[in-house]
Amino acid sequence: MDQNSSFSAGTADNPSGAGGALDTVTVIVCASCRDETGSDAHPRAGELLAQDTRRAASDEHIRVRTVECLGNCKRRLSAAILRDGCWSYVFGDLTTASGADLVAGAKLFATSSDGLIPWRGRPDSLKRGLVARIPPLDMLKDLK
Repeated sequence: MDQNSSFSAGTADNPSGAGGALDTVTVIVCASCRDETGSDAHPRAGELLAQDTRRAASDEHIRVRTVECLGNCKRRLSAAILRDGCWSYVFGDLTTASGADLVAGAKLFATSSDGLIPWRGRPDSLKRGLVARIPPLDMLKDLK
């Protein structure tokens, strides 16, 4: 893990390159998430979700990374989808088999012209599991 504990080491799985718009998207999976029973067993459910996401993204140019905690413990398995200069998304209530949904969401995000993940076509788990949508910093306006 790096000094600020934001990403664990060696978690970039998919190389950048010929992916075009997909190169701009990163999926971050909370590797410390436990399953619905709260079990402390290893591998944790979050690690299994990260593995499933890596498998689903293996032929894509989507970066998949892990983080030790997204602080979304009440919503269990969590992940975020980020794109430079666009809104960021946090999802919860995922399963260990939600990797394909995260990759589908990342693909929609990569091709979005307005910097948002379109609702239409978004996998149900990403519709139900939306926790937050965070604006890019350059969009924020100071109150005067």
